[in-house]
Amino acid sequence: MGNITYDFTGRTVVVTGAARGIGHALSRHFAQAGATVYMVDFDADELDTAAREVGAVGVRADVSNTEDVERVVSTVVAETGRIDILVNNAGILRDKVLWKLTDEDWEQVLGVHAGGTFRFTRACVPHFRNQEFGRVVNVTSYTGLHGNRGQANYATAKAGIVGFTKTAAKELAAFGVTVNAISPNAATRMTASIPDEKVDELTGPISRFADPSEMADAVCFLASEEARYITGVVLPVDGGVSM
Repeated sequence: MGNITYDFTGRTVVVTGAARGIGHALSRHFAQAGATVYMVDFDADELDTAAREVGAVGVRADVSNTEDVERVVSTVVAETGRIDILVNNAGILRDKVLWKLTDEDWEQVLGVHAGGTFRFTRACVPHFRNQEFGRVVNVTSYTGLHGNRGQANYATAKAGIVGFTKTAAKELAAFGVTVNAISPNAATRMTASIPDEKVDELTGPISRFADPSEMADAVCFLASEEARYITGVVLPVDGGVSM
């Protein structure tokens, strides 16, 4: 991770799927840049450890549950008086070829990825409007645009996040809110099981998966004041694999 170049002092940030991987790295980056950070995850034990390490507030929640989401946003606003930046990163995998996917496999994956992105963004909008400021950064995937065997549910959810990002960007621009997404290619628990012989195929010209911290500069840029004229963009942070 490079030197911190953005200043988020006075900003309140919510990161979902924050106990590990990209979400953990983003939370640490925002905290080091001066933000008050709320880390959201379903895994309470891992979240508590991660939040202590980052110096953030950990809040256990199921992003696919409306009551949980609204509770988190209400808590954040009650404690800090505002919510400035939302990073929708939470995700799960239930990989199977489509004829073996159950209804539960389908609904859980769409509920966390697309549903969580929708629910958290919706809950934040009244506060963004009151402030006349907001930044939303969603996490999509190369798979959402190109598909991948065994991931019909995941690909559908990630493609949906692209459409949601662009629609929300159009609807919220009048309120001083930008909505963008990144398409990462980082080494996480989701990539750990990929065989060595497949790594070159999946990593592009740079020939490696990124460290999760390498996603942080891109997300912080999209969340910054410097990116105020950028909205509706899906930024590949993928070492060129999408070329």
